[in-house]
Amino acid sequence: MDDDRPDVLLTGLLFYDLVLTGLGKPPTPGEEIWTGGMGCGPGGIANLAVATARFGLRTSLATVFGDDFYGEYCRDVLCDQEDIDLSLSRTADGWPTPVTVSLATGHDRALVTHGQEPPFTQDALMGDPPEARTALVHIEAEPREWIAKAAANGTHVYADVGWDPTQEWSRDLLDQLALCHAFLPNETEAMAYTRTDSAVAALGTLAELVPVAVVTRGADGAIAVDQITGEYAEVPALAVDVLDATGAGDVFGASFVTASLGGWPLAERLRFAVLAAGLSVQHHGGALAAPGWYGVDRWWRSLTDPDLKQAYGFLAGRLPPDVGPPVRHAPVTPPARQH
Repeated sequence: MDDDRPDVLLTGLLFYDLVLTGLGKPPTPGEEIWTGGMGCGPGGIANLAVATARFGLRTSLATVFGDDFYGEYCRDVLCDQEDIDLSLSRTADGWPTPVTVSLATGHDRALVTHGQEPPFTQDALMGDPPEARTALVHIEAEPREWIAKAAANGTHVYADVGWDPTQEWSRDLLDQLALCHAFLPNETEAMAYTRTDSAVAALGTLAELVPVAVVTRGADGAIAVDQITGEYAEVPALAVDVLDATGAGDVFGASFVTASLGGWPLAERLRFAVLAAGLSVQHHGGALAAPGWYGVDRWWRSLTDPDLKQAYGFLAGRLPPDVGPPVRHAPVTPPARQH
């Protein structure tokens, strides 16, 4: 039965993240800076997994955990706290869980990561992927076999793409959009891959390659076209104080998928995604900053701005009757184990 399928299928590299905020400026060699802001938790692909799970989506994650403290802690958080299905994941003997230290300053951050290539590839983890309603994927120059298999299963593939360090921006990568239902790059990536000079022009090109094209624009919000419904939408970003922008793009994608599975109009899907991403940057880390229904409901109930009340009025009919318990944000350090 369709009801038994996962709502979201995910795979990718998991990190243990340690985020330091409130630095004011990046440290210089030989300098020590004290800060009052810190949070830790799962990162990397966990950002997407937690964001979707907190919106009540049945989330299946295929990743690799190291057989160390960091891996065990991340597994406990994802499985026991966030109720994410890890049956496709593996623990690798003798492999250290990647650890990232993020130094957040203003609207940007610097990252230092310790890690090694995982002993299992995405294709090895997925094998013949289970049927799922959607998959959120990060497309790279080398196509992943499992994505084609998932698309053949009827899974709607929602894709994003990362910065190309070579800055060649090969258009061959866009060939993979033939497998995708939706593509959600940021405006820099979108313009670079399409060889256009504006986000709107890039969106027009991408809309010819994929049914649903979205271009995120940071502080300028987002624009999108849905060729299936014939809709175009453009929405502004929320004015928020940014504590840590880690994972905001992942929260945007997870929220857009949530609203899409609900069959919402395109403008509502975009506004919802912009809102969730805006709420996430006000907390430490990527994964545990995701607001979920609880965070969105709390924002909606506290809203006094009449213009925002009108723009987000659709939430009154979209929020579930039970928004769940308060979400747990990134602790300063992992809590002690109870024996």
